[in-house]
Amino acid sequence: MSTPKTTKWSDKFCQSVGIEFPIIAGPMYPCSNVELIAAVSEAGGIGIVQPISLTYVYGDEYSAGLQRIKSLTNKPIGMNALIEKSSKKYHERMQQWIDISLEHGIRFFVTSLGKPDWVVDKVHAVGGLVYHDVTEKKWAKIGLDCGVDGLICVNNRAGGHAGGLTAEQLQKNLSEFDVPLVCAGGIASHERFNLALENGYAACQLGTRFIASEECQASEIYKQAIVKAREEDIVLSEKITGIPVSIINTKYIQQSGLKSNWLAKLMLRGNRSKHLMRLIYGLKSIWQLKRASLDESGKKDYWQAGKSVADIDEIKSCQQIINEIVGVKS
Repeated sequence: MSTPKTTKWSDKFCQSVGIEFPIIAGPMYPCSNVELIAAVSEAGGIGIVQPISLTYVYGDEYSAGLQRIKSLTNKPIGMNALIEKSSKKYHERMQQWIDISLEHGIRFFVTSLGKPDWVVDKVHAVGGLVYHDVTEKKWAKIGLDCGVDGLICVNNRAGGHAGGLTAEQLQKNLSEFDVPLVCAGGIASHERFNLALENGYAACQLGTRFIASEECQASEIYKQAIVKAREEDIVLSEKITGIPVSIINTKYIQQSGLKSNWLAKLMLRGNRSKHLMRLIYGLKSIWQLKRASLDESGKKDYWQAGKSVADIDEIKSCQQIINEIVGVKS
């Protein structure tokens, strides 16, 4: 195995974030538990807190949950802010979570959905960084106009909310912007990691690979489903959030179907009704995904995963995973 590759962008990314390797553990609902986040950071990458997972799935009061992570590692961690204003109450709660994160010394934030200008203002005021999730150029422009420091480029191999473009297409389309780009989707091997850096990415964000880790508290049957799955077993479903989500094509999914009904599609097209429909989808999916991901019986085989399953054949520790991805000899 070769020594870790570095590039101008990857070196800059690691230095600015304060980490050893250009690897982000993508924020995952419901799989981002305290031990996973801490283990990735301790191994040289950066784990990202997903607030709803921390509080709703694993039952931590938010500040106490951050303290638990900090008791396991003194290395940098990040925070994910889903900033779409689906409801006033949720928006206020997200503002509180961001303020608490800043109080705990978190200085790396990943924003998803919506305009991140108000997050940028808060974070930049204390010298932090904000990276914004994007799937195409128009969303990148919105984020950059708001002052974000980098872009999480979600491609068509990602788990969860996947993009429509390949990693190569995204890099080509967004390379005109003079900011670090993070490849999100399809990375679970040393070879794909190196290729992403060689193609101009500053870092890689991994999700599915870290679900199949010893530290993740997802059910064993979910982890084994990832190990056993092939790339062609990953399909897109509109029935989880109304937006295509990458999942494993299990019997439950086959019986449920992949398409939203006509009423949901109509509501998602309306300027006002789309927020209500996304709220309805969100509340439903929060409960379903929590139940399915933690259930050891496997009765609800409703599991998010990306096409990186093709390169995952064993459950390993986060330290082992990162060492193999970056090419560090044990």
